[in-house]
Amino acid sequence: MRYLPLNQSDRAKMQDVIGINSIDDLFADVPKNALNPAFDLPRQQSEMAVERALGEMAGKNISGGQGPFFVGAGAYRHHVPATVDHIIQRSEFLTSYTPYQPEIAQGTLQYLFEFQTQVAALTGMDVANASMYDGSTACAEAALMARRVTRKNRVVISGGLHPHYASVTRCNSELIGDKVVLAPANIKGDEDLIAMIDDQTSCVIVQNPDVFGHIRDLTPIAEAAHEKGALLIAVFTEVVSLGALQSPGAMGADIVVGEGQSIGNSLNFGGPYVGLFATRQKYIRHMPGRLCGQTKDADGQRGFVLTLSTREQHIRRDKATSNICTNSGLCALAFSIHMSLLGEKGLRTMATLSHEAACDAADALSALSGVVLLNDNFFNEFTLRLPKNAEQVAEDLAGKGVLGGVPGGRLWPEQEDLHNLLLVAATEMTSTEHIRKFVAALREVL
Repeated sequence: MRYLPLNQSDRAKMQDVIGINSIDDLFADVPKNALNPAFDLPRQQSEMAVERALGEMAGKNISGGQGPFFVGAGAYRHHVPATVDHIIQRSEFLTSYTPYQPEIAQGTLQYLFEFQTQVAALTGMDVANASMYDGSTACAEAALMARRVTRKNRVVISGGLHPHYASVTRCNSELIGDKVVLAPANIKGDEDLIAMIDDQTSCVIVQNPDVFGHIRDLTPIAEAAHEKGALLIAVFTEVVSLGALQSPGAMGADIVVGEGQSIGNSLNFGGPYVGLFATRQKYIRHMPGRLCGQTKDADGQRGFVLTLSTREQHIRRDKATSNICTNSGLCALAFSIHMSLLGEKGLRTMATLSHEAACDAADALSALSGVVLLNDNFFNEFTLRLPKNAEQVAEDLAGKGVLGGVPGGRLWPEQEDLHNLLLVAATEMTSTEHIRKFVAALREVL
């Protein structure tokens, strides 16, 4: 067969080499109910019938812009100026790909260079790369980088790290033999991570603000990590928080990673998003992904090139610092455009408005009978303890046209003691009327 070059004998030899009995063994880590699930759908229909059926199904969705929206936990609804979409839809941006030939990709290289500069400034670090897939994979890559730098193999993860980030990091690190120590869910924001650091620790991964919304001072953790020869990896899921809080770099972080979706990129039903990755100058040769650099051509004119891009399809193969095969270039451009439109003052204003909206929402919601606010401090996201199962409450709220947050059972399905928690986020898009409707709906549901 022209397009199926491997016969059964070839496959059998490959299976022997990697030590599996069947192709199904390759999917052993995937839950059974996710593999070839049975769908109650007809085997075939006309194109018109399919469009009609899918249209009816899509009509059951409530989009983020249809009403009060308080969902967060790693994805946030912020205003994206029309200018962003207008510029990224220009054909030279929309259809461009990897800038392997710098002489014809100066525009792409320059905006990636500017993107890196913005990320480095936001995080308080020396250097940033030209984007990762998303925040969770950036976090996993940071742990692998810490292993290369320290030559140690023990990863300590805060209980306040988003469980999806922790899951991706654990998967990547354990597959290469690292020991991953995950602290219990940090509901109160008072865990003692310092006591978990030992001489074999390669890195400590801490989110700020954490998944429950608590704001932390990373300085003592950074100092304790450095005493043991470990690196501090600071994580954020809400990049707008960097417009209000002290930068991770100023608190001693060695690597800073996070999700940049909030700036320039709308929710888009979950992606594509844009991972941010920054570090200290001394670790630059261990940094994964692409790095765009500024140089001069033969005539002394400023130019841009890919540099230190030791990815597996470039020059290093299995010794590469990363096997991220592409980057979120268009999303990075959207980020950079929005960031340029905002400027420092605009970002601080955006952060202030988000914080104020969250404070108003927290005050109003926690005044309801049986509702307890678990945060002493927060940026734009906080956690409520409800007197009922939060998943059912979220479903009931959605039935009333209010997307009221992320229930704890969605993030920690195996921990029943967290199933009455509701993670609530607010942004500059949250109005007083939205808060009033949320409060009225929650009162009714409870």
